[in-house]
Amino acid sequence: MTMPFDRHLVRSAAESLRQARLRVSPARDPRGCGWDPPREPMAEALAAPAVSVGAVIAKLSAVGPVLDQAGADRVAAFNQLYLAISRRVQSALQTVATEPVYLELLAVELAKRYFTALDGWNRDDEDTPAVWAVLFGQSRDSGPSRLTAALIGVNAQLNHDLPLALLGVWRELGPPTGDQVHPDYRLLDQIYYDEIAPLRRGFSAEWERDLGELIGPLDDWTGRAVGTAVRAHSWAQAGRLWPLRDDPADFGQARHAMDEAAALIAEWAIVGDRLGTGDDLPA
Repeated sequence: MTMPFDRHLVRSAAESLRQARLRVSPARDPRGCGWDPPREPMAEALAAPAVSVGAVIAKLSAVGPVLDQAGADRVAAFNQLYLAISRRVQSALQTVATEPVYLELLAVELAKRYFTALDGWNRDDEDTPAVWAVLFGQSRDSGPSRLTAALIGVNAQLNHDLPLALLGVWRELGPPTGDQVHPDYRLLDQIYYDEIAPLRRGFSAEWERDLGELIGPLDDWTGRAVGTAVRAHSWAQAGRLWPLRDDPADFGQARHAMDEAAALIAEWAIVGDRLGTGDDLPA
């Protein structure tokens, strides 16, 4: 039986999550910075609509040099990963996808949310999702490692954007009729997992590589287990949001709570990164 939506409980939970996030990182208000100095180049890179995976690849390719120009190498690390993932999706559309229309629509809906967040940050929009603002607000000099930054971007996609992307697909193609997860949804999850492994080897700091050698297969198994759990969570989260889709107030509250939860995960990832590097942690 579906539980009724309790807007007061959800609002309270969102505020509790926000307060917990601010305790983890009390000194940083990441919004209101924009992509200075290249605001105009970023706006130009984001201008073309993403209506296909090919268009997504083109936009990611255009965004990359702008991030480099802005000195945003942490965000560029995620953008590089996302470009590799999108190219894999494009290949899958022609080879292994069971329903290419479904997979492409899901990939496009997911990408739209990343591009919207980049644009919101560029315009100093306070409604930029908190989970993306955590990543975008990292400085070049004191931010997390490139590996951690890329994984924070993946967290934003899977724990915030993916449920919303599923809603976009369901609005277009109709919601699922049962609990069975769509096979191309599983395929997208597998592509993410496959691309994160080489990223870890390329971006890892020395301490991260040493740890990887020590835990080896256990780390691989844990990664698969976590990926499976996140995939199931995102699907279930979309199912909880679906009945609220036509109620802007309740939907907004539910999305806000989801955003704050994902943002707290991102902040704790930064804390873990600082523990590994020995950097100072917030008091």
